[in-house]
Amino acid sequence: MNNTAIVQTENLSKWYGEVMGVNNVTLTIHPGITGLLGPNGAGKTSLIKLMTGQLKPNQGEVKVLNQPVWNNPILTRRVGYCPDIELAYQFMSGHEFVTFFATLSGYDPSEVESRSLQVLETVDMLPAKDRPIGSYSKGMRQRIKLAQALVHQPELLFLDEPLTGLDPNGRRHVLALLKDLADKGISIVVSSHILYEIEALTETILLIHQGRILAEGTISDIRELIDEHPHKVYLSTDEPRRLAQVCLPFSDILSVTFVNGADTAEEVSANEAGDIIIETAKPDAFYARLPELLIENELNVSQLYSPDDNLSSVFKYLVG
Repeated sequence: MNNTAIVQTENLSKWYGEVMGVNNVTLTIHPGITGLLGPNGAGKTSLIKLMTGQLKPNQGEVKVLNQPVWNNPILTRRVGYCPDIELAYQFMSGHEFVTFFATLSGYDPSEVESRSLQVLETVDMLPAKDRPIGSYSKGMRQRIKLAQALVHQPELLFLDEPLTGLDPNGRRHVLALLKDLADKGISIVVSSHILYEIEALTETILLIHQGRILAEGTISDIRELIDEHPHKVYLSTDEPRRLAQVCLPFSDILSVTFVNGADTAEEVSANEAGDIIIETAKPDAFYARLPELLIENELNVSQLYSPDDNLSSVFKYLVG
């Protein structure tokens, strides 16, 4: 096994009766931030629990920081874990919750208080430290869970869906915090089912589906997977016929569909506003030339989005 890796698994499997949670996974994770991506039920949580020693594998091997994980209390002192579910005692204050975990980590009373206050400041929870956790917002609860995972100063963090339920401000705050932790040398494995969340954190990702690793590499590698299959782009414009006529001559345009029910450009009057769907074989080329085409032809597009530019589309492509 590679001594520079932070996580290594070989033929790792975990099943629950007849249900396969993790299926013959062999992977290597290096220092830095790694995104574990997959739809709900893909096996992300099972894999993280195997990596953190909460589950014993049915077969295979998993090492973290070059040590076997199962029944290794020394290793748990070097690893932090933030679960996807709410495990905090609602009647406790945030301060009590974090000091509780600092005590469990084996620090003496003189260190418990200082470490707890330091980590509460790190996650920006000092002002609310004396409030009961039951009164916290979703974002505050996520941050207090992160605080307990950091209180013993781990080398490696496992975060299971840490951005779920956060509003935009809360998401930005947590993303900035994770980047800052990584800059300080803490390696992070973070799971999510939303590609753009992970894209904001790291270029290194693992795609998991039905317990198997489908792909691994950088975000650009995954974008290439998206780009290898036909890609639909929705555009709202006040001149759909002209926009279609401008786009159709290019060889990578496979089709144009008018959402208002017309089947061809000839059926849409020049003054009729609406949406069109452009299907392209080369989305990067389409997006690159679109601004210039709009300017040259004095066309207005009020909305542009692609239902194919997301994780679900990648998975449909990979498992199809």
